[in-house]
Amino acid sequence: MTIRVMYIDGAARLRKRVPVESAPAMLSLNWLNFIAAFLVFFASHMVLVRPPIRPLLVAFLSPRGFSLCYSLLSLGILWWLIVAARDAPYVALWPWETWQTYVPVLMMLPVCLIIAFGIGAPNPFSFGGRHNNRFDPERPGIVGLTRHPILVAAFLWSVAHVVPNGDLAHVILFGTFAVFSLAGMKLIDRRKQREMGNTWNCLLADMKRSSSVAPVNWQAILFRATAGFVLYIVLAVAHPLFAGVDPVATLMP
Repeated sequence: MTIRVMYIDGAARLRKRVPVESAPAMLSLNWLNFIAAFLVFFASHMVLVRPPIRPLLVAFLSPRGFSLCYSLLSLGILWWLIVAARDAPYVALWPWETWQTYVPVLMMLPVCLIIAFGIGAPNPFSFGGRHNNRFDPERPGIVGLTRHPILVAAFLWSVAHVVPNGDLAHVILFGTFAVFSLAGMKLIDRRKQREMGNTWNCLLADMKRSSSVAPVNWQAILFRATAGFVLYIVLAVAHPLFAGVDPVATLMP
């Protein structure tokens, strides 16, 4: 005798048949895996980036090495979380509708563009930038729109993916990421103000007073915009591999 356990992500419906006597154990293990992934995620963001652990790791790996290793670790844990949420038992909170699939498909393009313009650009106010000593408040780039472009992208990504994933595990996953992104902006502002002192206030004031008449580097803008579109296409193609759902197929009639 078998029972059917459903895992649903948007329009994609994956069904597994498992023996009825093993179903409770499998469901419990899937929830435990989901909880474990969350605990590791929060531990990595609350322990590794704070004293005394971070200074030790930076001294051992170098600042650039720490950033690289921490980024790879974060991506690995994120993938674990996504897979764990996908495999968790399906507990419906709201019904799925076709229009919901369009929300992440449309929203992910500006998300990818924000990431492309934010990654590696001088940004002393947040993380994800490089050569922060070269930051020019007269030409702040995307920092003139938001001090935390990567966290804004994470927030939009989270909210967009909540809409077509109305089950308990995914709402917990993406809802937590959305709150985490907003809270992170406040926490980073406070940390940067503490670290930079009056320089933080001066840079922010200079940026707000900038006349926005500085020459525009259209070549750099074109390069980053192209990178954003390429990232969007890569994520769409790779989405079935790491998330188990084809966003293009879900739009097909």
